Amino acid sequence: MSRKSTGTVRFHLDPDRPPRLTAEEAKAWRELGELRDEEIDLSDIPELTKGWRRVSELIPPGNKEQITLRLDADVLGFFKSTGRRYQSRINAALREYMNAHRKTA
Repeated sequence: MSRKSTGTVRFHLDPDRPPRLTAEEAKAWRELGELRDEEIDLSDIPELTKGWRRVSELIPPGNKEQITLRLDADVLGFFKSTGRRYQSRINAALREYMNAHRKTA
């Protein structure tokens, strides 16, 4: 049985063997490192919002739907490590993603 390609390219960075930079990339990194904070143009960065909100503020009035969802073990482990109601936090993160992409569409 053949597998269909999803078009996803996976890249794993080995911190012990980082990729080599071209001379142009090395120069750009050097120049960035030499910049002072006041020289950095932040005009194209959107204003900070108040940040994460309480989960109860994000829950719509309707009922939730139960589904089966496969998540990477480390993603699930991270949310579980944040304590009770981790599923609500996963839902809140997905809602923030949905809202951000809905505005740009």
